[in-house]
Parts: sequence; C-alpha cells; structure tokens
Amino acid sequence: MMRKGHLKPLFFVMMSVLFIGCATQQPKTPFKAQAVQADQYRQKVDNFLVILDASGSMAEAYKGQAKLDYAKEIVSRMNQTIPDLKLAGALREFSPSLWSGELTSLMYGLTAYTKPGLEDALQKVKHAGGNSPLAVAMDAAGGDLKATHGDIALIIVSDGKDMDKAPVTAAENLKGVFGDRLCIYPILVGDSPSGKKLMEQVTRAGQCGFMVNADDIACGAAMADFVEKVFLEKAMDSDGDGITDDLDQCPNTPRGVQVDAHGCPLDTDGDGVYDYLDKCPNTPSGVKVDEKGCPLDTDGDGVPDYLDECPGTPEGAKVNEKGCWVVANVELGKGNVLFDTAKWDIKPQGYPVLDEALAILKKNPTLKVQIQGHTDNVGSKGYNQKLSERRAKAVMQYFIDKGVEPERLSSAGYNFSRPAASNDTPEGRALNRRVELMPIH
Repeated sequence: MMRKGHLKPLFFVMMSVLFIGCATQQPKTPFKAQAVQADQYRQKVDNFLVILDASGSMAEAYKGQAKLDYAKEIVSRMNQTIPDLKLAGALREFSPSLWSGELTSLMYGLTAYTKPGLEDALQKVKHAGGNSPLAVAMDAAGGDLKATHGDIALIIVSDGKDMDKAPVTAAENLKGVFGDRLCIYPILVGDSPSGKKLMEQVTRAGQCGFMVNADDIACGAAMADFVEKVFLEKAMDSDGDGITDDLDQCPNTPRGVQVDAHGCPLDTDGDGVYDYLDKCPNTPSGVKVDEKGCPLDTDGDGVPDYLDECPGTPEGAKVNEKGCWVVANVELGKGNVLFDTAKWDIKPQGYPVLDEALAILKKNPTLKVQIQGHTDNVGSKGYNQKLSERRAKAVMQYFIDKGVEPERLSSAGYNFSRPAASNDTPEGRALNRRVELMPIH
C-alpha cells in the first residue's frame, strides 16, 4: 500500500541533493538504464499515469533542444528503468489542439503496462502550441483512473509555465476522490521560478509524493533512485530474519534463528517443533512429540512410545530397551541371574530383583500382569517351551507366596522366540533367560 498520512509542506522540497551529478549532463547524453534492486523492495503502486505537457511553452529551447523533446526523453528514460512489475499504465498529453480542438488526449492506456507500448505512445506526442490546460488534463485523468484498484502514482512532466492556480485545485479534487491511494510526482522541465512554485503547490496539494527537476534525474543512477521512490518502497523485515514482512508467514521469529523461504523457523525433522526449540532433533517422521520436540513416553519408562513394545508399564518398573518390564539379571557381574541353563527354580541371588517387582505390584493393587517366561536357544523348541512356562509359573508362585492375589496374575511361555539379546554369547544367553511382566489393561 502507498504510504498513508498527510505530510507537512516542509517536506515537499526539491530532491536535487539526492541526484548530484545529473544536472551537469546534457539531455542528449547517451543513457544507460541502471537496474533497480527490486528484490530489496516491494511494489507500492499498482497504477501510474503520466501527464505530459505539449503546450506552447514546451517548444522553447532548453539545453540545446525543445523542452518537449527533453521531457519525452526523461519519460523514456523512466520507462527504460521501471523494473518488471505488474502495473497498469497510461500516458495523457495536454495542449490546445489546432486541428481537433481537444485540450488533452489520452495517448496510451489505461492498460496493462508494457515498455514498448508506452514508448510507442510517447513518440507520437507532438508540439501543439497554445496555453497550458494542465488542470483539464488532471480532471480527465480522474476519469482515466476511476475504475482502478490499488494505489496510483500520477507523474506530471511540465515546465509549469503559463498556468493559473487551477492545477492546484485539480490536485485537491483528485485527492478528494482517491484519497491516500494517489500520490503526485511532478517533474519540472526547465528553470522557470514561477513554474517551480506552481509545481511545488501541486505537490503539496497531493499530500504525498515529491517534486524533482528533470535535470536531476537525467542520469542512470538518479533515475533508478527516482523510480524506486515512486514505484517501490523498502520492504520491512521487522524480525530481521531476511524475509520481508509482506512475505513472512512467521513474524516475530527470534533473532538469529534460521528460517525457510516463508520466514518460518526450520523444522528439520518435521515433527512440528521448530529446530531452535527442539530438544530431540532427528525424530523419525510421523512420531508424536511433546512441546519440546521429544517423542512421547506415555508410561514414563524412558522408552518413547514409538519404540515401546510394552506400553503401560507401571511407574518405577525397570524395563529393557524395548520398554518391557523385565525381571532378570540386572548386573551380570554380580551374579543376580534368575535362572541357570535348563533350570526354572529361582536362584536366591535373584530375589532382590523379584522383590523390586513385588513392591510395584503392591503399590498398585489394581494392577494385573501376565508373567511371561523366556529362554535361550540351547535345546529344542519344545523343550524350551515347557521350560519357559515353568519359569513363568515359578515367578508367579513367588508373588502369590508374598501376598499378591492370584486373580491378578497369569502366566505364559515363549521359549526362545523373543530374544532380548543375541544367543551367540554367554552374556546374551543369560539375558534371554528371563521373565517379563506385561500389564493387562
């Protein structure tokens, strides 16, 4: 949107200080358009209309050529400099026509702007002589722009001579119709003090925009600066993430946080928690996480839900890497193994492990469990099936003898079909001679 608000007359001054070096160039100096850094800006107007003075005073010589030819050259240079924007453009000239009686003519548009279209229309503007009916052209411009949407730049190229105060009134009327959508940018051709004064008054009546002297924007750098100021505005990046506010889908990103092309913090693992907040990066795709980006661990056993093969483990139960409540050797070096090879009687060294499980059962009097026996792979499957069942029953009986209600307990054997560790080593086989407690929900 065009900058809103009413600017005080103090701010509507000649901007020649911004265009140092252009005034020394002759109008016929070869022009090389400079690229406007549009990627650092955003488009602030959707429509522009150039009003070009072709009246009698524009036939006067200025810097070695007629003012009108100089004015046309300035508009042409502006046309060459405008970056690729989606604009609607128009060109209207004014002068009393000796052959048609028209005071103003629409030479181009209002239409989808193209550089060739505007240039072709510009070259068709000819000297017509007579007085300077700028106000008539401005009133007609109101009709040209009536159906537009979005913001408007009205660019008036004139020497400002041989005019009364009517253009000032016309500018006020345009502001009354279009309000903050429209800003006026006079380009003064020549050095007429009265013309400069009138163009300044028109600028003030427009309440936004600014006036420049054609001499000051004749060179490439200054014309690029002029085009930027009229058609673009510096894009804001309030959170400093490198994405301008108009494109930033995640405003107020903390400083220093890396963002994507939409201005949103990176979420490398796609878990919905931004990297800078994610305490558990590289979570597998599809895994549910908490507000810190860590996989959920509903039963709090230290094994995330997506890896937990035994959900619902009661608080305090010791589990293996699969999240299953295991009653077995905890420290192999201390010999607290529940069962020897081919045995189902509980070794005394294993009682402390069973008593830990017993304490949890008593702490949760409504908890029911299935006691699951397992073996290593020494011997046949049939043999180990019976052995695993006996191991489960031995643990179940231990719990019953210690006061756990029998109806809370059941048992099952799984032989060596569910190894917890490799059966290729003595240590692994010892880990597989185990009992697991599976809560029944």
